[in-house]
Amino acid sequence: MIAVALNGAGLQIGQSRILYPFSLRLEAGECVAIIGPSGAGKTSLLRLLGTELRGEGELALWGEDPWALSSHARQRLRSRIGMVWQQPPLPASQPVMTAVLAGRLGQWSLGRALLSLLRPCDPQGARAELARLGLADKWQQHCGELSGGQLQRVGIARVLYQQPDLILADEPVSALDPVLARSSLDALLAQARARGSTLIANLHAVELALERFPRIIGLREGRVQFDCPAQAVTPAMLSALYAGDDEVDACLG
Repeated sequence: MIAVALNGAGLQIGQSRILYPFSLRLEAGECVAIIGPSGAGKTSLLRLLGTELRGEGELALWGEDPWALSSHARQRLRSRIGMVWQQPPLPASQPVMTAVLAGRLGQWSLGRALLSLLRPCDPQGARAELARLGLADKWQQHCGELSGGQLQRVGIARVLYQQPDLILADEPVSALDPVLARSSLDALLAQARARGSTLIANLHAVELALERFPRIIGLREGRVQFDCPAQAVTPAMLSALYAGDDEVDACLG
């Protein structure tokens, strides 16, 4: 089944062209990494796919045009999407347990959602996901007590607990050391493969993207430069993609 389909999709905000029109097809269960220099449009692409932004052309999620749906139906569709942000929007005063359980708020009735804010309804489930990310001892703390890397892992645990059909991850492991980055990304990949979910991740770490993802999309200045299997990506393609990015050029060299 086609989970994500873009046809002639582009994005312009004011006078700024963010994404040039392109087409894309992702099967249910595919895991794809998007790489490219800062400002390439990677985050905007995820926001377009998550229906946070409305672009040009056609977007279909599981065969449905989200913008042709009623507000209620579109919200139901969004509950099937899990977002992992580079800087998770977690209030400092929010308990870590509640932050993880909030992953399923969109799937619960209003009554159950309100009740969960007062008394966690599935603490064991939340603690299990935190343990997968090496945060078993943090469940009683508040988000404001955690480091940036720990907050990123709470954001990942939240999506793991949500169990969405489409995971959109924007630099999900940028604040983690290489060992934690790999294990945290592996947790996302494992769930996607186990559930047949589609995973699309923006990654600054090129080597990690090539190691862990079978399909790579290269994005530069709002244009898709390549879309191919990881093993087909050559040093020349990466050099062209990151031309002028001294930090990445040094790593590639």
